[in-house]
Amino acid sequence: MVRLRTARLTARARLTLLQTALVLAAGAALTGLTYLLMRRNTFFTRLDRSGTGPSGTPPPMPTAVDLQGFADRVQTATLSALLPQAVLALIVVTALAAVLGWLVAGRVLRPIRVISSTARRLSAENLAERVPVTAPADELSALAGTVNGMLDRIQRGVFERDRILDSQRLFTANAAHELRTPLTTARTAIDVTLDGNPSRAELLAMAGDVRGAVEHMQRVLDGLLLLARSQAGLTARETVDLAAVADAALNAAGTRAAAAGVAVRRELRPAPVTGEPVLLERMIGNLVDNAVRYNRAGGHLVVDTGTAGGRAVLRISNTGRQIPPDEAETLLEPFVHGEGTRVRTDGLGLGLSIVRAVTLAHRGRIAVAARTGGGLDITVDFPQNPVTKDARSQDHRFASGNSPSVK
Repeated sequence: MVRLRTARLTARARLTLLQTALVLAAGAALTGLTYLLMRRNTFFTRLDRSGTGPSGTPPPMPTAVDLQGFADRVQTATLSALLPQAVLALIVVTALAAVLGWLVAGRVLRPIRVISSTARRLSAENLAERVPVTAPADELSALAGTVNGMLDRIQRGVFERDRILDSQRLFTANAAHELRTPLTTARTAIDVTLDGNPSRAELLAMAGDVRGAVEHMQRVLDGLLLLARSQAGLTARETVDLAAVADAALNAAGTRAAAAGVAVRRELRPAPVTGEPVLLERMIGNLVDNAVRYNRAGGHLVVDTGTAGGRAVLRISNTGRQIPPDEAETLLEPFVHGEGTRVRTDGLGLGLSIVRAVTLAHRGRIAVAARTGGGLDITVDFPQNPVTKDARSQDHRFASGNSPSVK
C-alpha cells in the first residue's frame, strides 16, 4: 500500500496561499453579493411609440403581461452575461494576487532567510558573524537583535569554557609535576640509601629526606584542598573586620619580617565584610606572607584597610624585585612564581590562586600593579552587604593581576 506523503510547504508558499485564499474569498463574496443584488433589482424599460407600423399607424400598446415578460428576459440576459465575466475577472485577480503575494512574501521573509543562512554558517569555531539589523525597527529587526545578543552570550560562554578548560589542564599538569617532584626525591633517597648496607646515620638522613618530601606533598595537597574549597563557594557567613584579620596576620609574620629587615607600617581602619572567617584569614595571611617572602632586605611593607564607596578595601604594598607589568595576570595562576613560568622556590605557587578564589567567592575584586621601583601593589575590595549567592563565575577584576605566589 502506497502511503501518500504530505508535501511540506515553505513559509513563503504558505503565506502566498493564505494571501491568495483571502483575495479569492473576498472576490467570490463580492461577486456573489453583486449577483444577488442584480437579481433583486427591478428592471425598468421605456416604451418608445414614436415609430409607425407598416400601415403608417402607431404600434399597438403592449399589455402588462408582455411588459413583464420583456423585463424578465432582459434581467436573465443581463445576469447570464454578468456571471461568466465576473468569474473571469475573479480568476484574473486571484492569479495576480498569487503572483504579488509570492513577491511580497519573499520580501517580508528575506530577513528571516538571512538569519537562517547566518545561523547555518556559524559553528563553535566561528561565532564572530552577526545578523544584520535593518531599518525600520520592526519585529524582524528585533528578532535579528535578539539573535545577535544570543550569539554574543554563546561566544562569551565558549570563550569562558575554553579558558577554564585550558586553566584546568595547566593546573592538572602543574599539580602532577609538583607532587611528582617530592615523590621522586623520596624514592631516590630510599634507593640510594638501601643500595648496600646503610649505616644508622644514612638511614636517619634518608628518613629526613623522606619526611621533607612528605611535608612538601602535604602542603601541596592542603593548598589544593583550600583552593577547591574557596572555589566551591561559601558555607559560613559572619561579619569579619579586615583590619582585625590583617593585624593578626602582621603580628604572626612580625618575626620573619624583622629577620628579613622589612619595615612594616600599618594603617588599619575598620573594614567590615560578611563572609567566611577561615577563608578571609587565609587570604590575608597569604598576601602578608607573600609580601614578606618576596621582599628585599631593608624594604618595607604597608598594609592599609578601610571603606570606600560602600566597599571594604584592603591594600598591601611591598618592595621587592622588578616585575614586568604584563606578568600580573599570569601570577594569579596556580604554581606560577614569576616570569610567566614555574620557578622553583620555597613556595608552592598556590597562595595567590587561593587569594583570587577567596576574593571571587566573596564577590570581591582584586587588582595588582607592579611598582616602579620593584615589588607589587595589591588591592582587594569586597561589598559590605552580605553575600547572598555563590559568585565564583563573576570575575569583577577591575585590573587583573597578582604578585608572586605565597606558599
